[in-house]
Amino acid sequence: MDMILLAELAVNGVFVGLMYALLAAGIVLIYKTSGIANMAQGALAMMGAYVVVILAGSLGLPMWAAIPLAIAIMFAFGAAIERVALRRMIGQPVIMVIMLTIGLEILLRGVMPGLFGAAVKRLNLGIPNAPVFLGDLFLNRAILIGGGVSLGLILLSILFFNSRFGIIMRAVSDNQTASWSVGIKVEQAIAVAWGMSATMATTSGVLWGATQGVDWSLSLLLIKALAIAILGGLDSIVGVLVAGVIVGLAESMATGILDPIVGGGTRDVVASVIILMTLLFRPHGLFGREHIERV
Repeated sequence: MDMILLAELAVNGVFVGLMYALLAAGIVLIYKTSGIANMAQGALAMMGAYVVVILAGSLGLPMWAAIPLAIAIMFAFGAAIERVALRRMIGQPVIMVIMLTIGLEILLRGVMPGLFGAAVKRLNLGIPNAPVFLGDLFLNRAILIGGGVSLGLILLSILFFNSRFGIIMRAVSDNQTASWSVGIKVEQAIAVAWGMSATMATTSGVLWGATQGVDWSLSLLLIKALAIAILGGLDSIVGVLVAGVIVGLAESMATGILDPIVGGGTRDVVASVIILMTLLFRPHGLFGREHIERV
């Protein structure tokens, strides 16, 4: 295969992986705070993109106002999920909470297209359609910008977890009872984590909506985000960055090399294979903490 084509696949794959990683960072954020894997992250990305389309299209707001307003709305929605639904599940088995998030994913996946139409909606962020040329490399401008924005937000989230409130959220994840005993408002910390996760999902949904349009299929990004979160380690933001690059590269190379041989479809298989292999051979991921229980 042409080396230039391989280089294009590699560069585009890295930036696509960073866009996936932003959504995965929201999953890790909630897990680091509450110990729960949020299976509704894909639907939150879809919903956030729909909100931007409604604010910009139906209400006529400029994009510079629609996106921050949508982020604020989705922060409130994420915090409301914790207050209305998850707080009622305190004391229930973890699997029941995970099933609740799966139910929310399915509900939003049906409700949003049902209310606002299933047709693909265009989301114009003002990014030119012209590609970027780096020497002989032919690169997608929207993906480069989306990957760069995603990288910046993930790095900010790493800094956040080293801040005072970030340390409080990590303490809540380690031991909620002990956190309560020293005066930490556990419910408030978890609600903030859900709100922040929803804003990450919204940003990811907007970036992906600008490249492929907005419809129910944005929720399918959950599989890619899960693959990255599991590979990197469910409690490691740094792991999200590394795993995002790995998944993006693997997906891009499989698409460019294997698709012509097998007739297509390898893009959707890569994430599932990564999830399976990680759970079989390194369940705690590349950077996650290995939990040992004494019996």
